[in-house]
Amino acid sequence: MVVGEGGELRRPQDMNRSRLEFRPALLLALRTYSARTLVADLIAGVTVGLVALPLAMAFAISSGMTPQAGIYCAVVTGLLISALGGSFVQIGGPTGAFVVVVSGIIAQYGVDGLFMCTMMAGVLLVIMGLTGTGTAVRFIPRPVVIGFTNGIALVIASTQLKDFFGIPLEQVPGEFIERIAALAEGASSLSPVTTALATGVLAAIIVWNRLVPRVPGYIVALLAGTAIATMAQWPVETIGSRFGGIPSGLPELRVPTFRPDLILSLISPTLTVAMLGAIESLLSAVVADRMSGTRHNSNVELFAQGVANIASPLFGGLPATGAIARTATNVRSGAKTPVAGIVHAVTLAVILLVAAPLAAMVPMAVLAAILLVVAYNMGEWREIPELWRQGWTDRLVWLVTFALTVLADLTVAVEAGMILAALLYIRRVSATTTVTRVSPDYIRSSREHSLQDKELPDYVSIIRIHGPFLFGVTDKLERLLPHLDELKPVVILRLRNMTAIDATGLKGIEDFADAVKRSGRTLLLCGAPPQPARMMDRAEFHRHVGAGNILPNVEAALRRAESIHEARPRPAAEGAAGTQLL
Repeated sequence: MVVGEGGELRRPQDMNRSRLEFRPALLLALRTYSARTLVADLIAGVTVGLVALPLAMAFAISSGMTPQAGIYCAVVTGLLISALGGSFVQIGGPTGAFVVVVSGIIAQYGVDGLFMCTMMAGVLLVIMGLTGTGTAVRFIPRPVVIGFTNGIALVIASTQLKDFFGIPLEQVPGEFIERIAALAEGASSLSPVTTALATGVLAAIIVWNRLVPRVPGYIVALLAGTAIATMAQWPVETIGSRFGGIPSGLPELRVPTFRPDLILSLISPTLTVAMLGAIESLLSAVVADRMSGTRHNSNVELFAQGVANIASPLFGGLPATGAIARTATNVRSGAKTPVAGIVHAVTLAVILLVAAPLAAMVPMAVLAAILLVVAYNMGEWREIPELWRQGWTDRLVWLVTFALTVLADLTVAVEAGMILAALLYIRRVSATTTVTRVSPDYIRSSREHSLQDKELPDYVSIIRIHGPFLFGVTDKLERLLPHLDELKPVVILRLRNMTAIDATGLKGIEDFADAVKRSGRTLLLCGAPPQPARMMDRAEFHRHVGAGNILPNVEAALRRAESIHEARPRPAAEGAAGTQLL
């Protein structure tokens, strides 16, 4: 083992591999592929393909495109991302996060502008992957990510209210406040039948997902809602009545119209699409790793996302990224390799070939109910109370990002959130920098934190964080996760020299604590300075490790480790533990 950049433990061959290997996960998976794995991938792929069908149509319609544009995107990008990507079980395709961005681009620049923007963003993602700069997305603070995720979810939900209640509006305003005002004004003329259908579908999804989580409620709701509305001949708007149905057959290759006059104007939305695609795909890949026990290659994944976004407009598709909900469904359905993602794309292609006319019968209210559930699930609402406990600076960053996402647009929101976070970063670092005179009391207290005169038992591993643990550096702790098996039964995280922490850093330590606990080990924290200690106390960090495992210094942590070790059941033949010097 060697110590890599930032103090992480790494094997020499791992360091070389991260620099030199650029192989898709599919090639790695096929080395040990088996018939049993193929069966698991087939079942998962078909399942997630059926789940993707209503979502792809709903995302496209909410973005201002035809429903087939969403399916074409899911087929093309789903195939390419699984075939070329760096994640073993990630599912790619259109997502709710892009709805707000795409609808804004279409409103201002038209469909040609959207296709140009998507392809330009794809080129940027390819460059990020090839140059290894994709990891720069870690410099986006957690309050900014949560803020724009909450904002996007709220905006998506607001765009579905017209179809959910059947409110007869000719044109839904693009601005949030104007949209809500128009919907409120037209609420008196809502359709009771449409509202009843949408409410029933919404309740069915919620109840089904609680009672039968193995079978996604989206599929059941789509089929049941469509069947009931069709057999009862309810007067509700459908995909057929609004769009004339979905054409049968695979998408045709067509080169979009290139407009040089739009290049400079599209730079800002291109950066937004690329940044959002990178963030969501890597977040989804991390979720996939945790659920499946695999490890993705970020640069390969970004390269695949770039190729997919270059190809999608050639077939009339939307921007694409990693889809967290569909990826989770893929893992829960038993997927083992990227073959499941390829099967998911093939499943959608088969539906286009043989069942496209049936999609015309799907009521718009059913899709609206499905998207409301998606908006709620993507909102990460449970993160808000925890974020609110972590101090006024993180609250301010979240609030500004959230408000601007809802009231302005995502580009402005992220820019403002990043600028504010950077200023607060400087403030936080400067506030924790001290100049003090060394006194006899300081020297005496330092002995409790010093390791120089202490022995490290062979059942203890000590990890230290040195310097501010703020957004942009939390990946250095994440790099330890693949090496947890090499750590001893008791792990001490020494925070004596961690001068400052923010919400992103705190979340990183929380995730590390949870991973250590899942591995069967005990994590102790010791020596946190005042600012990190206050942050951890406000966030109730003791819920992750236990109040008794947060110690004032390393001397107390070693005593606590000894008591934990003595309390562990040990084989009778096991001798007394030896010690080794640090």
